[in-house]
Amino acid sequence: MSERPATGSAASLLGDDFDWADAIGGWRGLAESVAPGAIFVAAFLGWGGFRIPVLAAVATVVILATVRLIQRTPVTQALGGLLGVAVGAIWAWRAGDANEYFVPGFWYTGVYAVAMAISMVVRWPAVGIVVGLLKGWGSRWRTSPRAMRRFQAATGFYIATQAVKLAVQLPLYFAGATAALGTAKLALGLPWFAVALFVMWRLVRNVELPEAPEDQPRPTE
Repeated sequence: MSERPATGSAASLLGDDFDWADAIGGWRGLAESVAPGAIFVAAFLGWGGFRIPVLAAVATVVILATVRLIQRTPVTQALGGLLGVAVGAIWAWRAGDANEYFVPGFWYTGVYAVAMAISMVVRWPAVGIVVGLLKGWGSRWRTSPRAMRRFQAATGFYIATQAVKLAVQLPLYFAGATAALGTAKLALGLPWFAVALFVMWRLVRNVELPEAPEDQPRPTE
């Protein structure tokens, strides 16, 4: 089940107004993100076991990627979903348990959160790096206490959203509640990411830096 961010979502941090459609990669991006997980849950409820749900999820994302190839539209998002579903499928198939389909996502979420926490500790908050690159600031934002506070807060908030995902999903995993876990993962996937992005946008939208000083000409001798 894909954990990828929506296409163009980082740029949503820069607009004067928040574009929800852009944050989720458009309605097609939302459908492509939700469909494999929804099919997995439906197949599990209908047939149980692990083979049919896993194969159904893989088939769904393959069809979505194929449609994009036929239409000659960008396939990055669909291929990212294919990779995520494939890893989960292999994990579940080797374990012979549909519940294991979700384990790679737990690792992805945990490692991503730890990496962002490290970025805060070394005072290179991940959100600041992204905004600095998009706005062409380079690393100048690190000299602004206000910018640093906002970017640290936005990065910390995103880490908190990942902690919420694990706090909800891990108990369901250990309880063996596969259908409930799949439903929770859908709710805490792209829709949850869009809400997190909106809060981060609110935190960083007014951050501005003074113009970079131009290099002074050297005096002629």
